[in-house]
Amino acid sequence: MTTLTDPPRESFRLSMLINDTRYRSLTFQAIALLVLIIAFAYLTNNLLTNLAAAGLNIAYDFLGTPAGYDINQTLVEYDSQSSHARAAVVGILNTLLVAFLACITATVFGVIAGVLRLSNNWLVSKLMAFYVEIFRNIPVLIWIIIIFTIMTAVLPGPREFRGDNPTSSMFLDLFAFTNRGIYIPAPVWGPGSMVVVATFIASVIGVIAYRRYATNLLYSTGRLLPMGWPSLAIFFVPTILMFYILGRPIGLDIPELRGFNFQGGIKVGGPLIALWFALSIYTGAFIAENVRAGIQAVSKGQTEAASALGLRPGRVMNLVVLPQALRVIIPPLISQYLNITKNSSLAIAVGYADITATLGGITLNQTGRAIECVLLLMLFYLTISLSISAIMNVYNNSVKLKER
Repeated sequence: MTTLTDPPRESFRLSMLINDTRYRSLTFQAIALLVLIIAFAYLTNNLLTNLAAAGLNIAYDFLGTPAGYDINQTLVEYDSQSSHARAAVVGILNTLLVAFLACITATVFGVIAGVLRLSNNWLVSKLMAFYVEIFRNIPVLIWIIIIFTIMTAVLPGPREFRGDNPTSSMFLDLFAFTNRGIYIPAPVWGPGSMVVVATFIASVIGVIAYRRYATNLLYSTGRLLPMGWPSLAIFFVPTILMFYILGRPIGLDIPELRGFNFQGGIKVGGPLIALWFALSIYTGAFIAENVRAGIQAVSKGQTEAASALGLRPGRVMNLVVLPQALRVIIPPLISQYLNITKNSSLAIAVGYADITATLGGITLNQTGRAIECVLLLMLFYLTISLSISAIMNVYNNSVKLKER
């Protein structure tokens, strides 16, 4: 039974939420979130009201209209009568392609340069230091333009590969390096080819499983299994055997000069190569410093102890230093992958049709839907950046130090 002297139950609960240290932080966070939502809703409503008053209602029906422009490199079927949405998909795939390729090659360049910077060879370490200082201190846009200019000025045109009076020849009779791009053989899939592909994928998984088993065996029992030749055997032998058992079901479509250009094979355009290589060598210089810092963060006593056990330098690096250095390397490496994805928007400088060039360039200019196009661009880059961060953070959690 409540008396007049008892405080109201609601006031008591509010006082507990504000003053009790168990709930106070959550209370203030909830209040801040509520204020943020109200402010965002007010600003959004104000924006929509002003746009409606100016006759600029936000609508995305333009994505279904014909684009009316061609794209020089596509990973899916596309022509000028395709919709703006289709053009945006082509731009998204082109962006993901160059970002994926650049992330891989930049990691390779960065790891090699970072390890060689710590080499005892004076010349090698200084050359790597020169590479790092030169490439990371010049804007990536300049490197994109330089590489593209060199390609178009130095490499021969397709006409110079003519058989009557050639001034150039194809590399290994398979690859043609021209000022329009590089032409490489394309696979021709015959009956049974998917079995070969499945065998190759199984071989890759087998290599990873064997190396993990060998590492765990070494850590648990001290028994050292060979890594090199078994990995190569697992990687190549099953796929090659399956390839010949099934009667070589995968062929090659080799590019040939017909008329004034090469036909057949796969064309890797000059803009893609310039953007890919520039992003790789530029970001690789930053990754090299991350790798060097990660390796130097490992106590020198670790390497000395491993060497005292009789491990070769390569084994010391792979089994002792790098597993510990990854805990320092991975977090900044995530930022470099994000930078590669965002820097790919500079592709418009060399005419590579990424999402910024298609949706944020031609489509925006043709339709006049600047707000809609920019919002879609922001959503794409936000989504891909958060996805990369999530994937890399999963790997980062797997290599970080596990405390008891």
